[in-house]
Amino acid sequence: MHEELRLDNQICFRLYTASRLITQAYTPMLIELGITYPQYLVLMVLWEKDAQPVNEIAHRLLLETNTVTPLLQRMEKQGIIIRKRGKEDKRQQIVSLTEKGKALEEMAFSSIPAGMAKKLSVCPLRLEDYLQLAKELDTIIESLNNRKE
Repeated sequence: MHEELRLDNQICFRLYTASRLITQAYTPMLIELGITYPQYLVLMVLWEKDAQPVNEIAHRLLLETNTVTPLLQRMEKQGIIIRKRGKEDKRQQIVSLTEKGKALEEMAFSSIPAGMAKKLSVCPLRLEDYLQLAKELDTIIESLNNRKE
């Protein structure tokens, strides 16, 4: 067995597992809101700045527009967002929150941050550790995203 191929030696497995478990921790809270984790990510982008082009949302989430479009279609059917043609560029679709989408922000704020803090409280990491981890992950993400081959 090559040591480089051992599962225990793979950072990718740790990142994948942590991501999967974090998403799993969010799931019960998101079910109460009637949304999925990917929809939550889109909503966070729109809560920061409403009325954005599809390609900007995709860029912010580091996804391709063809990945985001079906997600937006489902969200539109749920009445969370609306999509309209751009005024200046008719080829561009602008995504905006509906009243339901705006209301979800307050519902999420009242349950998700505290809920996740409680779930993560079993972990011995301190706030400073999470902030440092976020910086390190940002470095990995930026390096890999800029290096697309």
